[in-house]
Amino acid sequence: MKPPPFGYSRPESVVEALSTLASLGPDGKVLAGGQSLLPILSMRLAAPHHLVDINRLAELDYVRSDASTVRVGALARHARVLADAGARAAQPLLAQALRLVAHATIRNRGTTLGSIVHADPSGEMTAVLALLDGSVRVAGASNERQVPAGEFFRGPLESAVQAGELAVEASFPALAPRAGTAFVEVSRRHGDYAVCGVAALVEIDVDRAVVVARTAYLSVSPIPLVLDLCETAGDFAAAAALARERLDPEPDIHASADYRRHLAGVLTERALRGAHAAAVERSAHV
Repeated sequence: MKPPPFGYSRPESVVEALSTLASLGPDGKVLAGGQSLLPILSMRLAAPHHLVDINRLAELDYVRSDASTVRVGALARHARVLADAGARAAQPLLAQALRLVAHATIRNRGTTLGSIVHADPSGEMTAVLALLDGSVRVAGASNERQVPAGEFFRGPLESAVQAGELAVEASFPALAPRAGTAFVEVSRRHGDYAVCGVAALVEIDVDRAVVVARTAYLSVSPIPLVLDLCETAGDFAAAAALARERLDPEPDIHASADYRRHLAGVLTERALRGAHAAAVERSAHV
């Protein structure tokens, strides 16, 4: 299929892009990597009147890491973030999740922030932002705002980015010294969307007792779901059982609700054990 007709602009600066988006209002749509947008256009699931191509905005093509945060600009491709040693050291969950995003060809073109703004509940990066309680910096023609992950996802394929605005940066907190992460998922074929996936964060104290145990889920709810499982005190089998009790997945053509709930339990325990092992190894170097 072919997309419906649309207008096209290719601004040379962020200021120009924001001015163009402001003038278009709800008729405008941002084009970055296009790996999610273009298939939707071709299937005519969306019909924006005008595309604003931001691929010339080199100032948004960056990955910056320090002791507290990893910041990813709107034009940073998945492959660049995955290969960035500073980002991987500061927040390993980024690389753990990005290696599971589709295929190398798509990672070479798709953007990490674009995936987050797309707000697909089956997307790995939405779960990462939610689990880490990251945020997205959103700019308009006359103002900027920082939107925390808990407020960013409004529904399936619906984010807090409003008409006339541009998401310019995603921020991910760096990993604590005695913390570890893991990301696991099950898909029908390599590179497909996950039938179920779990991201986990575990933090231990100096005596190796678990003080933080959180998980985020993809493909089980309309928006990324985060569970606090610390009450199980490091009993990861009990944490998996608790997760199954709290989850209420929807059935679809790929899996029944019961099968998806079962997978969520299995993957919860697997992810928490992996994150705990990483936390123990990391704490040995503190």
